[in-house]
Amino acid sequence: MKEFLTKAYRFSNSWTGTIIIVLFVIFFIAQAFRIPSGSMKDSLLIGDHLFAKKFAYGISMPHIPFIEMSIMPWSDKLRLVDGDEPKRGDIVIFRYPQNPKMHFVKRCVALPGDELFVLDKNLFIHHREGNDWIKENFKDFETMNFMGKLWVKNPYAKEHPGIHHDEKIINNGIYPEPIFNFPPYQVPNREYFMMGDNRDHSNDSRFWGPVPYDNIEGTPWFIYFSIDDNWEIRWDRVGKTPTDLEGEEYLERSRAERMRTDKADHGLY
Repeated sequence: MKEFLTKAYRFSNSWTGTIIIVLFVIFFIAQAFRIPSGSMKDSLLIGDHLFAKKFAYGISMPHIPFIEMSIMPWSDKLRLVDGDEPKRGDIVIFRYPQNPKMHFVKRCVALPGDELFVLDKNLFIHHREGNDWIKENFKDFETMNFMGKLWVKNPYAKEHPGIHHDEKIINNGIYPEPIFNFPPYQVPNREYFMMGDNRDHSNDSRFWGPVPYDNIEGTPWFIYFSIDDNWEIRWDRVGKTPTDLEGEEYLERSRAERMRTDKADHGLY
């Protein structure tokens, strides 16, 4: 046993061993990502650098970093092993369905079988468990009856206070209609409806459809570095998880930064 451990130690100190260990971690455990856009303000900010938990939803197909080449280039599969499915309200990192080489981060708002629509910017969900389950689990939420079904209005706003709307964005024919109104839609099997927390500035499932399970890569783990547009390090965000950042202290700082940087003519990102 001692001889084996000695050989393993020496191998891990070699260039080959180091590369193999690093690639194993990136492929299956944690991968670094940077938040490049404001679609998840106030929960995640532009300039947040985070580690993603790669094993949260099974094992996705490993890709070589930077060049995004699959380790099995002869196959178009994006998943090796199925695992748990995202939960409603989870922040999810996934491969953009229209360009799998790009990674997006959004919040999962609806599961397969759930139905939803948007009315005057308000999100309404009819959960797949049915009316009785909704009555039992959403007693303190505003609901409405429509088409014989019970729909919960803005079911994530209380638990995830980083979700917000931009009062400057009004339905005047300039901005895309799905921001304000989106027709009733049922999420297909093995697909998930994603929306950004910065609801009026998010290019998400309202515009290009749900995300297949195979495209899902993981979930944010914690922030290891964060820098604002003035190149000042946000030390207060370092080491924090998304749950930590939903605390009022951090949200107030995020809102203050958003108010300082947002402009009326911002589009979708």
